[in-house]
Amino acid sequence: MRNRRRKFMPIVQVELLEGRTHEQLAKMVKDITDVIVEDAGASREAVHVILREMPKDHYAVGGVLKSDQ
Repeated sequence: MRNRRRKFMPIVQVELLEGRTHEQLAKMVKDITDVIVEDAGASREAVHVILREMPKDHYAVGGVLKSDQ
């Protein structure tokens, strides 16, 4: 890989159920950013991460809401 980082703007969207702490989310964002920088060659400043947390009563598996499990 070339030493220069590319200037493209990767956008990573993560959808997850609510319930994680601020510290867990912060670590997840850092780790995702690290991987994109390393594997895709993006500059750290160009990486955008969007976290979308949803309530457990807005997600179902096999016809059962996660809030009912």
